Amino acid sequence: MTATTPEVAAAMLPSQAARQPPTFYRDPISCLQSVFGALLTHAGHDPVAALGARWEFRHIPGDVRPEEFYYPERSPGDVAATMMPYHPVCSSWSVPTTADPLGELAALIDGGVLPVAAVDNYHLPFRPAFHDVHAAHLVLVFGVDRTRGLVLVSDTMPPAFSGAIRAEDFLAAWGSSNPADDQDAFFSDARIGRRYLTLDIGAPWPGDDPATLMAALRANDTDLHAERSPHSGHWTGLAGLRRYVEHVVEASRAGDSDVLKSVYTFGWGQQAMCSLHGELLRARGHAWAVPALREAGRQVETAAHTWSGLRLTAAHGWPDPVAAADDLHRHGTRLCRRYEAAATAVARAVTALAQPPG
Repeated sequence: MTATTPEVAAAMLPSQAARQPPTFYRDPISCLQSVFGALLTHAGHDPVAALGARWEFRHIPGDVRPEEFYYPERSPGDVAATMMPYHPVCSSWSVPTTADPLGELAALIDGGVLPVAAVDNYHLPFRPAFHDVHAAHLVLVFGVDRTRGLVLVSDTMPPAFSGAIRAEDFLAAWGSSNPADDQDAFFSDARIGRRYLTLDIGAPWPGDDPATLMAALRANDTDLHAERSPHSGHWTGLAGLRRYVEHVVEASRAGDSDVLKSVYTFGWGQQAMCSLHGELLRARGHAWAVPALREAGRQVETAAHTWSGLRLTAAHGWPDPVAAADDLHRHGTRLCRRYEAAATAVARAVTALAQPPG
């Protein structure tokens, strides 16, 4: 019998976070906002304050990928900095560089970093899609036990799950080719490739006060009303939203199914951002007794819910794009108007915040 060296024995010890990660979920968000929110909460920060401070519109033609966690990046390769530009947060994607991928995740956990793994729902026993539907998803990894062949994962997207699954199931999900699946035209056909995302939360953390929020709202307003994007090829602001809606309707009338498929995927991140921003404004409006801020929050949340009409019409309409064109035009026009009304309400809130109390 070959003796186990102390180094090998130590490497096989279970790795687990000091405490089970918290959960974060709202109906309009995707797994991307969910795991970021959980990590921010884990670090002792208010996830809505960080994820909800930025409100913009951004579309990058040709960039939409069939993944639940797609998000158009202003900072290439750094989705966290794109989503939370007013907070010291950044992120990066990695893939294992050794023959022991679980060991790399374990080392991160031992170092206090909780990795976020891209996975295919088809291989995850706790997902309704298990052995049924392929779809690219994210889960938070908070433990690895190679001796027992287990991986601890947290997923707050319904149905919520936090616990151990077999390492072989996790590895299958993490390394899946995620082939094209007729049952999911939106999140399949995107190779997972054992990618994982790490979040770096820095300091100092901004204050949660009227002056800090007002600075963010002013920056948002400047970008929303800019006629041209400072980023080449990006469609941004209210002008970018109008251009995007026109593009979707024109593609629909031309019978372009691929553009309609991408609306559901792309719109999820925009809807989630809009919803979290509205929640932040409404909550702070109540806390600080600023009625204009509460009303702005409701207006932004209304814009968020208006995304559902466009997204679901495209999702159901892509097999016959021409037939869906008129409804897409109606929902898209309403969405543009909701954004414009919300932007006006936010501008009023900034004026109210700038006035001295009393």
